[in-house]
Amino acid sequence: MNIYLPLKLLVAILLFLLSFMANAQNETPKDSISNQLNEVVISQEKKTFTNSNGNIKVDVANSVYSTIPNPVDLLSKLPSVQVSTDRESISIVGKGNPLIYIDGQKATINDLNALTVADIKTVEIIKNPSSKYEAEGRAVILITRKLSKKDSFRTEISEVASFKRNYNNYLGFNSSFKKGKLEWKANFNYNKLNPWENHTLEYEIPKASIVSNYDVMANTKRNQYVFGGGIFYKMKEEDYFSINVNGKLQNDTFDINTFTYNKNQNQENNVFTLSDNASKKNFVNAFMNYSKKIKSIDTQFFTGFQYSNFNQHLESLVSNNYNETNFELSQNRDQKFNVDVFSGRIDVEKKFKNEMNLEYGGLYLKAKSKSDATILDFEKKENEVSNYDFKEENLAAYIQFSGKLKKIDFSLGLRTENTDVYSKFRTEVSTSIDKNYTNLFPKADLTFSIDSTKSINVNYAKSIVRPKYSSLSQIATYINPYFLYGSSLNLGPAFVDEVSSSFQYRDKTLKLSYFQTKNVTNPSFIFNEETNVLTINDVNFKRETGFTIDLALPFTYKFWTTTNNFVFVKSKVEDDTAVLHPSKPYLYYYSNNTFKLPKDFTFVLSFWGLTKQNDGIFERKANFIVDLSMVKAFGKNWNCTLNYNDIFKTTSYTDGFTVNDINAKFKYWVDANEISIAIRYSFGKVKDSEFKEKSVNESENRIK
Repeated sequence: MNIYLPLKLLVAILLFLLSFMANAQNETPKDSISNQLNEVVISQEKKTFTNSNGNIKVDVANSVYSTIPNPVDLLSKLPSVQVSTDRESISIVGKGNPLIYIDGQKATINDLNALTVADIKTVEIIKNPSSKYEAEGRAVILITRKLSKKDSFRTEISEVASFKRNYNNYLGFNSSFKKGKLEWKANFNYNKLNPWENHTLEYEIPKASIVSNYDVMANTKRNQYVFGGGIFYKMKEEDYFSINVNGKLQNDTFDINTFTYNKNQNQENNVFTLSDNASKKNFVNAFMNYSKKIKSIDTQFFTGFQYSNFNQHLESLVSNNYNETNFELSQNRDQKFNVDVFSGRIDVEKKFKNEMNLEYGGLYLKAKSKSDATILDFEKKENEVSNYDFKEENLAAYIQFSGKLKKIDFSLGLRTENTDVYSKFRTEVSTSIDKNYTNLFPKADLTFSIDSTKSINVNYAKSIVRPKYSSLSQIATYINPYFLYGSSLNLGPAFVDEVSSSFQYRDKTLKLSYFQTKNVTNPSFIFNEETNVLTINDVNFKRETGFTIDLALPFTYKFWTTTNNFVFVKSKVEDDTAVLHPSKPYLYYYSNNTFKLPKDFTFVLSFWGLTKQNDGIFERKANFIVDLSMVKAFGKNWNCTLNYNDIFKTTSYTDGFTVNDINAKFKYWVDANEISIAIRYSFGKVKDSEFKEKSVNESENRIK
């Protein structure tokens, strides 16, 4: 694709809009300014990034990040955050998959997609979460939404035109109203997207004398409807009640074209596979919260209830053309997945006069999913019907004591979680999974203050990594007659022990960590010798050990502000089924450079990269990504942003490994090269009465 033509077009459009909005902006003439001084406003430029003990907080609302069209893209631009190629999971460099919290409630990737960036105030990356957070995960991404401090009515309308390989459009509406103790919020977004995907796989199965490779490409037409609404009612200064509902409805139609070469001993085939697909993914989430301050004993009481539903329906009609002959129908695949989750929690926080703080509470979660698959095989003239049910109950309790003794800030916590898992195929008498286990998760955090600018932190934590519910379904993706992306019905949790220490000097941090993960999750192969079909799915490997050195170096000089992060990682994955190589350290680096220019212009240059990775089993190539942004504000109402992402078209990922005597090399190309223009218009009014802002705290689940 020639990027210069759309770039010139976008620049012309941007110049036109700048001229139009500048002329449309109503400026008060100097001679009409009243001589009476009504108020004096002292303003201070807010930092986009702040750093404390390796935890990074990002001011989204007052930065260039507020114009990014969706929250997943927003997170992908933050330090240490990595988004998977299928955009279904998020990881932190050196920390694995984090917990996601929105206003204190545990959330998932679907909650992120049901949220609008215009509603986000800050994003915080917490690398040493306390016992109050669920034991699942070694890090937390905490998203705080905007709540009005003053009586106001405000509405934002945004339009983002995105030019990747195909054109994408994002139209958004976000409104809030606050009067006295009541605040109401609503949002609606319509996204018309055309994502492109491409990846290749080369593999060899020596014991079966099979050599094969494929090249698969998909162009998708996607309609997304994102909606949300809620009421926040503050009864007293510390008492509130809230109800919120949000969701995302998504319809996809996409053709998957796959070119395959397969050699089985002396037999060679070149196969062109065409798969016509229609997919629906609907997610709805509703929660209710109540918080009460008991002033007589200085205790804060909170309770929250939440219900979530995720429904997916995938229909695929597959045809194969062998050796340039004719297309023949192969399979008609009809797969459904539905999960319902109910959760409730209680949190109690007691403050003492000597700055000590006691927190305790409990959580109950119940999940139930159904996975149904009907596969009609035209070649074998067979119709296979499979129904799989999964249930899980989780009961948790925690206690945490924190405070300060002289120059030592401490936090000591213990969390216990009981999990009961039951699953089976409906046509089978015996159960597939029947587990009941209880685990303790201790955490300790100590911070020693050397002086007003320097401190040392020591932290220990034990955590668990549970599989997502959709990973435990039987949904599989047909690639070609020889290869499937399968499910992971027997996938179990992983357990992590980690100890770390950091040195903080002003806003700069040096942090060292060591971790060990048992039953770590990684991809593996299963080869069916009867059908000659290879399936890839996630399994539990024996363990992973490693250490990291994390360095955060922010810097400000006049109109230039830069945030720099370096993470040195050396890890080793071990399993009896894999071929092991000597592991080698690798470096992750990130730099964000913001330049405040005259006349309300802001220019941002950011880049990040990874050197070549080798953890003993998986080898991944190096990466280097550069993004540019230019922002222009017009008074209080108009904002225009021009983005140019992945300007060198270098976003691709290569994985190579040998598992179960199968040699494989994957390569993924990500549709990240993008030119976009975003326009946002805000209107409304704000009165002078002010109320204290209070965040919300709820619980959620592992819906994917």
